[in-house]
Amino acid sequence: MNSLRGKRATHTPWLPLAVLAAACVAGPGSAAEEADGPSPQQPSPQQPSPEQHWPQWRGPAGSGVAEAAGVPVEWAPDKNIAWRTPLPGPAGATPALWGGRLFLTTADGDDLKLQAYAADTGQLAWERLVTSGDRSVFGGEGNYASPSPVTDGRHVFAAMGNGALACFTLDGDPVWSADLDQRYGPLEIQFGYTSTPVLRGGRLYVQMIHGEGDPATHEARVVCLDSATGDELWAVPRVTGASRECEHAYTSPLLYGRGPTAELLTHGADYLIAYAPADGRELWRLGGMNPPGNYQPTFRFVASPAAGGGLIVVPTAKGGPVFAVRPGGRGDVTGTGRVAWSLPRGTPDVPSPLVHEGLVYLCGEKGTLTCVDAATGGVLYRERFSRQLHRASPVLAGGRLYLTSREGVTTVVAAGREFKQLAENDLGEAIGASPVMVGQTIYLRTFDALYAIREAGP
Repeated sequence: MNSLRGKRATHTPWLPLAVLAAACVAGPGSAAEEADGPSPQQPSPQQPSPEQHWPQWRGPAGSGVAEAAGVPVEWAPDKNIAWRTPLPGPAGATPALWGGRLFLTTADGDDLKLQAYAADTGQLAWERLVTSGDRSVFGGEGNYASPSPVTDGRHVFAAMGNGALACFTLDGDPVWSADLDQRYGPLEIQFGYTSTPVLRGGRLYVQMIHGEGDPATHEARVVCLDSATGDELWAVPRVTGASRECEHAYTSPLLYGRGPTAELLTHGADYLIAYAPADGRELWRLGGMNPPGNYQPTFRFVASPAAGGGLIVVPTAKGGPVFAVRPGGRGDVTGTGRVAWSLPRGTPDVPSPLVHEGLVYLCGEKGTLTCVDAATGGVLYRERFSRQLHRASPVLAGGRLYLTSREGVTTVVAAGREFKQLAENDLGEAIGASPVMVGQTIYLRTFDALYAIREAGP
């Protein structure tokens, strides 16, 4: 078993690859949060209000719910496009936005880079090399630029599929770097490491759910790093007994709640496991997703959990079950009263769930949308809205759901207990990243370009 001793991060004196002039706008404010749901980033002295930033993959609260008002319902290559900036290579990573700058990771030939763009013009502000050695995976569906960047308004953090992890200032100055593959042992995961770190209060939480396929060996780790230095604060093995490809997970962690009742949720290898963010103690775990009597050896998890309204919604894989569990448990909560309800079938395989105002939305990878009553688990509707594959997770803004397909079509559906499709918008470029919605603008990252989409002025 690999040692869990802390090792100091490597501080690498990177040089700029390109530095171009760009506008940078900052604004004060703070993010609101749901008292019992996932939490936004810790405030910083220059923190904008929630409608002005998007610090992580699923928005300020990590929920996929945007505070943006007035974002467009309709667009096309020749309609409501404020700007389009070509990108040097493909990636499925969702951009982060802070202080008027968009941050994204990308492949550029063999190189893997972090780039910053001006949100108002799309002009490149700077780019930095994080690592080299990109690899295309899953028939070109993804590559090593799959984890999304995350920022706290002081620093921006970028992980790559080979285990490289780096921290920069918002102006691109290098702060520290680390190699997770070297520090915690080789990352053994079939389609590369894709997990996006989660950040709060000066701590960066990283999950590595992987393994060689033998349940007797314990390669998986959950780690907490000092975000200012990269130094390890704690690291724990994540032991589940999963075997074969089930040891591999492509999910991202989620922080639920605040203070002494906060929980760090990690999903994969047949279990959802909650840890204490302060010290890494395991609080509780939920199993029953891949029962031993009917064990599926390729039941790897891709969709991450979502939370809201006092529930954590837990997807699985390959059309399998969905669970809703109440936080605050202890020990193994499988089959106990902590499980509020479950659906035997219908999980989203890749897009993560979204919970809002008493409803759970499940976007199936093959173009179905299921709406579930969060209180009862009753299915309100299940509608097919597309025949295309869906990899991006849904985003809700202004009472509307935005569902983006791999082929570049975003379907807009009214939020609520009845299905109502409002629009279908085709950019004609492959998309794996989730939408970013700030102010009155939608930012979409395709495999070819970065878009800003807003209503055209009079």
